[in-house]
Amino acid sequence: MNEKLKYKLGNTILLSAKIGIGASVAIYIAELLDLQYATSAGIITLLTLITTRWGTFRLSVQRLLTYIASVIICWLVFSIVPSMWIEYGIFLFLVVLMTEWLGWKSTLSVNAVIGTHFLTTQDFSMKFAINELLLVVIGISIAIILNLFHINSTHENGIIHSMRHVEHEMKKILEEVAGYLLQQSAGVRAWDDVIKLEKELEEYVELASEYHHNTFQTHQDYYVAYFEMRMRQCGALHNLHSEMRRMQQMPKQAHIVADFIMDITQYVTEMNDPKKQIEQLERILEHLRNEPLPETHEEFEARAELYHVLMDLEEFLLYKKRFVEEIDETQFRVYWKREIEGK
Repeated sequence: MNEKLKYKLGNTILLSAKIGIGASVAIYIAELLDLQYATSAGIITLLTLITTRWGTFRLSVQRLLTYIASVIICWLVFSIVPSMWIEYGIFLFLVVLMTEWLGWKSTLSVNAVIGTHFLTTQDFSMKFAINELLLVVIGISIAIILNLFHINSTHENGIIHSMRHVEHEMKKILEEVAGYLLQQSAGVRAWDDVIKLEKELEEYVELASEYHHNTFQTHQDYYVAYFEMRMRQCGALHNLHSEMRRMQQMPKQAHIVADFIMDITQYVTEMNDPKKQIEQLERILEHLRNEPLPETHEEFEARAELYHVLMDLEEFLLYKKRFVEEIDETQFRVYWKREIEGK
């Protein structure tokens, strides 16, 4: 079983356990306090748990704020409109309007449940309002406590494994490109591999983003930035593909570029600064400028496309250079800590 599947399985089991335990404990506490609609505390716990750690904190604050507004709307609407079904329709219209305007749509479900309680009892006393508030507080409190438990270590290991996989695949693609320039392969597989890698990177960005929102360290967005950088590099490889497809014949200088690409494959690593590779590319460009001028139109076009290939390779390297330059000291220490631990 690979790291990604292992993480998903572990995360699913943990979330299921947290929801089952959390909802049961919330209902138990609500019943101990002799609250009406005690089961709603379990539902609130469930709806709050299905977010990341930071998402739980943010959603909890939003639930408390919109609860106050929902109680006021209940009191205004239910005490004026005589028909129950019209009352609830107007209530939902106003609550949806409020949550959409605030961008807090995720609070709608709990407010809708609270609204049914007020609708059923027609009780707007302070005692009942506190009853409903306690249901919300119990539900979100249990969710906050349980969401402190997360398989961050396993999650991070899975992300690091994915990083190594991306680097391996990118090296393989570059080797295939070099083989195409040397006319040792058709090069078709390289572009299929780029498309496949892009799809994988989309998943890895989501996993890294989830990890970032399940930790309290601000530097963990490093992993998101890493995978986004690799996605941009895939875009540069797509451009390179387009240039190579336009070549009617392979220029004799293609082997120089192929050798350069093979050299790049040695440095497709997490922390390598491609400064030396960029300088090497400049030397290659200078060498090509000093080459004798093309003798035929076809040779001229092929040489021009080769220049464009080098520009795409420069873009490929610059994406990595910017990524390395933007790494702060905290992120760098995390990297070396992983290296020391053998991750």
